[in-house]
Amino acid sequence: MPDSPTYAIAAVLVTAAVTWTLRALPFAALAPLRASGTVQYLSTRMPIGVMIILVVYSLRDLPVTEARAMAPLSALAATVGLHLWRRNALLSIVGGTAVHTVLTSTVFAT
Repeated sequence: MPDSPTYAIAAVLVTAAVTWTLRALPFAALAPLRASGTVQYLSTRMPIGVMIILVVYSLRDLPVTEARAMAPLSALAATVGLHLWRRNALLSIVGGTAVHTVLTSTVFAT
């Protein structure tokens, strides 16, 4: 009977158990993979691969013959330069974003 307190308590307990299980399952499934050589290799190589894919995807339709292309290209150069200089991902991302935002809102505003 849905109106009884016993039913409500049982529903909450079942919901809590399912939620806890679903949240714990990825950690339990990935624990044996941490010692895997393949996973360790991918953890060192994937970040640069993902970044290359994001750069290509972001710049694929960029009209390089137009002046407005300078904003994303300058932001890309700033991001790469900051990362090579400081090796700090947060600084690189924030710096590149700031350069792009400033250039697109002031210099290359249309």
